[in-house]
Amino acid sequence: MSLDAAWARRWIELSAADIAEQRDYLVDLDRAIGDGDHGENMDRGLKAAVEALGQAQPGSVAEVLKTVAKTLMSTVGGAAGPLYGTAFLRASKAAGDGDLDGAGVAAVIAGALDGIQARGKATAGEKTMVDAWTPALEAARAAAESGSDPAAVLEAAATAAEAGAAATEPLRATKGRASYLGERSIGHLDPGAVSTSLILRAAVRAAGEAGAA
Repeated sequence: MSLDAAWARRWIELSAADIAEQRDYLVDLDRAIGDGDHGENMDRGLKAAVEALGQAQPGSVAEVLKTVAKTLMSTVGGAAGPLYGTAFLRASKAAGDGDLDGAGVAAVIAGALDGIQARGKATAGEKTMVDAWTPALEAARAAAESGSDPAAVLEAAATAAEAGAAATEPLRATKGRASYLGERSIGHLDPGAVSTSLILRAAVRAAGEAGAA
């Protein structure tokens, strides 16, 4: 199987629904160590992205991701807008012109992480969304290299992202707004890592729907 533009659009639709459902949870996570606006910003941005996709009707995975990038950059405040916007923009470039196989999925995730690190200058272990994206990429590459189909590559990435997000709880933040709290940032999940895990899990569900169609 391969993943096409219809899958990418469904990914964003499911991401928007899941973020909306977890909006208050993300707000609470961010209130503990940040500005408290992550859930609200992501909810607004992804809803706007779904609307933009409905208007633009992009015909490729790359075009879907580029539309999402532009929408997030223009509608999401705080740090999340530039970070996720750049992630989806780099991911769109990595997607190429066609549908995605397993290696293509890994390339898209690599592009997203590259964009986040280019914009935010964070590395793993600093209690940011990079702590979810980095293990996601490692797992995706390993799955792709073993010959897994794109759905299985996404499953590996999402599972690793969830573990990575959970592992931010005992970390002390050394990057971003949370770093101002010092030791008090310990004991809280990073909201960006959690939203990353939700978005990648939505990609898995979208792939499952595509495979069942």
